[in-house]
Amino acid sequence: MNWKKISSKYISRHQYFTAREDVCEMPNGTIVNPYYVVELPLTVCAVALTEDGNVIMVKQYRHPIEEVIYELPGGFVDENEKPEDAIHRELPEETGYTFKDAQHLGKVAANPGVLNNYTELFLLSGGTKTTTQKLDANEEIEIELMPLEQVKQMLQQNKIVQALHVSCLYYGLQYL
Repeated sequence: MNWKKISSKYISRHQYFTAREDVCEMPNGTIVNPYYVVELPLTVCAVALTEDGNVIMVKQYRHPIEEVIYELPGGFVDENEKPEDAIHRELPEETGYTFKDAQHLGKVAANPGVLNNYTELFLLSGGTKTTTQKLDANEEIEIELMPLEQVKQMLQQNKIVQALHVSCLYYGLQYL
């Protein structure tokens, strides 16, 4: 069932876009040439609940789809960093909140036909505002605290479109 990689060459090496062109052989002998793979680091996201039970949503412009959308907080896992540590680093940076409890919900692959990474999903609770946002130069993030019922409605009405975050909300709501 696994394919054999015959050759591989990089066509782009950038922090946010690394892509390679592979030549593969399927088990039946069919040669797949080329097969493009986009390499991304491991990422994390979380359903983050404040100590009074609100969900922390982030609102930001996403250039590839040219829209401002609601998302869950999260980001890239640094090299040699554990996902659990990354989520506790990312949340204060993006939101200014720190959390008492963390529950790992699982992992998902956004588009395994093209992308090679996973996103680790978390449910964080007991969040309190402890600092100000420390955003990267290319980030503009608005924080909105929402009751859980409002987030559920947004999900049902397809107002949250980031697929990985929809998955995280699904698993988080199942856990709750």
